[in-house]
Amino acid sequence: MALDVEVSDDAVVAEIADDGVGGASAAAGSGLRGLTDRLAAAGGTLEVESPEGGGTRVRARVPLTA
Repeated sequence: MALDVEVSDDAVVAEIADDGVGGASAAAGSGLRGLTDRLAAAGGTLEVESPEGGGTRVRARVPLTA
């Protein structure tokens, strides 16, 4: 598993990746959907890459506001 967090002038971006079985989907009604909704409420985004058999990478971006 790998975790990376970056802070810039306008956003915080957190990315986590693993080498598991893949197949995760925010559209499938899982906990990722709830996380997507919470991030959207704060003006952020969630990207999920999870091909079957290819691990999973989740990237959350939250804008920093004044």
